[in-house]
Amino acid sequence: MNEVGILFERGKLFLPHVMMAAGAMEAGVALLEADLPKDAASKKLGVIVNGTVEGDVHDIGKSIVSTMLQSSGFEVHDIGRDVPLQDFIDKIKETNANMVGMSALMTTTLPGQKEVIEMLKEQGMRDGIKVMVGGAPATQAWAEKIGADCYAENASEAVSKAKELLL
Repeated sequence: MNEVGILFERGKLFLPHVMMAAGAMEAGVALLEADLPKDAASKKLGVIVNGTVEGDVHDIGKSIVSTMLQSSGFEVHDIGRDVPLQDFIDKIKETNANMVGMSALMTTTLPGQKEVIEMLKEQGMRDGIKVMVGGAPATQAWAEKIGADCYAENASEAVSKAKELLL
């Protein structure tokens, strides 16, 4: 999947290829998990809640990121698109996540990313969770301005940054 992500990023593969590869990877992992020792199958690199913030119905990029993270060994809880901001907090608590990924594909929904970070601070959760932001209007400067731990431009970068922050 890492190679697929690199080829997708370079324009050598396209979305249908990524989705087919992810499906094959998931099927292969499911077959292998049956033969792994019980504790080996449950070892995950981290627990990530991933979603597109409220007001934004775009989810293709977020879905690719979720698939790539999951295929790379993370436990991913993709909570969908147009997600009410409190739902991010609730899912983080429910899953004991150590990272949240938030996508915003419109400039009008970018502030939702900042609001979730503020909510994490207000509830005393910010120090225990890494925050990754992404989406077309997001930038490294935006991530720094709102206090996110990182910005990822694409799915391959999201996997790399998640590994850097959580391992």
